Amino acid sequence: MRRLQKKRFQNKGFSNKMGTVDFFLFSVIMLLVAVGVIMVFSASSYFAFYKYKDSMYFLKRQGLWATLGVIFMFIAMSYDYHEIKKHTKIIMIITTLLLLVVFAFPERNGARRWIPLGPATFQPSEIAKYMVVLFIAKSIEMKGEKIKTFFRGVIPYLLVGGFYAALVYLEKNLSIATVIMGVTFIMLFVAGAKFSHLLAVVAPVVCAGAAAILLVPFRRARFFTYRNPWIDPQRTGYQLIQSFLALGSGGIWGVGLGQSRQKCYYIPEPHNDFIFAVIGEELGLIGCAFIVLLFSIFIWRGIVTAVKAKDTFGTMLATGITAVIAIQAIINIAVVTGSIPVTGVPLPFISYGGSSLVLNLTAMGVLLNVSRQKSNC
Repeated sequence: MRRLQKKRFQNKGFSNKMGTVDFFLFSVIMLLVAVGVIMVFSASSYFAFYKYKDSMYFLKRQGLWATLGVIFMFIAMSYDYHEIKKHTKIIMIITTLLLLVVFAFPERNGARRWIPLGPATFQPSEIAKYMVVLFIAKSIEMKGEKIKTFFRGVIPYLLVGGFYAALVYLEKNLSIATVIMGVTFIMLFVAGAKFSHLLAVVAPVVCAGAAAILLVPFRRARFFTYRNPWIDPQRTGYQLIQSFLALGSGGIWGVGLGQSRQKCYYIPEPHNDFIFAVIGEELGLIGCAFIVLLFSIFIWRGIVTAVKAKDTFGTMLATGITAVIAIQAIINIAVVTGSIPVTGVPLPFISYGGSSLVLNLTAMGVLLNVSRQKSNC
């Protein structure tokens, strides 16, 4: 913690010279993207053929978004991350407006999360996750030791994080709202906020989360059936049962790439939130373990990047970006394996989704930029 506090005073003497990116981190990101494109094609081919008469429909779109995302990643990788601080306020305003604009469009699948842009759609909550990270990172650098106080150090960040989480929740997206609050707590903890202060607000946050689940019928049903989905196998337990069948059918080695049976209109839209189940069926336990290993290496290198960052802003930015990906990956895998109730969190870099993939890769460019500017101390 002392080292984190000392970094605050190094900003004025910052050098614009950049080193090389973290090779392991870069390699893992590119591997995850490559696996994602391949698995989106494999998981979606049957669904795409019958719905769009083109088995490569989702592959073409995901490949396009992946290419665009990698371009943005390289741009962000070369753009000094300190310059982002200058645009924090305008990013917050734009994010707030976009989160409100979604309510002007009709519901899709019972939720308002998307802004239609011709043939594509945009999900503002994907920006909100990283905007909260940017705000907290910038503010913590300026606040210094005041982070150890309760009303001036902890509460303001929880209010800001809670505000954006509430907007996302009103779009009927509890999962991303949970990610936002989880990242907020992690960043405050790393910044040096007292554990007793964080613990004091855990109870109200948990109660609010419980209310959000229990007061909404479909969430309440999912919560009470996830431990035994066979209670309601045709409705609330259907997705989880199909996921279990896919994972169980895969065994250790899998049935082979492209050979999944559960993707054939058993798992609804298998290229989205339940793509990990298709990976388990086609590539088996080995394939699942490989994906978990890649995310584990990503988290490790993200932590290393945060520790070695040039200043407090870099440390907190790397911490938040790493936490966003880690929390989403953990929740998605936990959902697919029946460890927690079903919720709609995509698997980063792997699940189908244009705005999610592009924004995640842009954030990876920022993280890799932080890794280029290591502290010499």
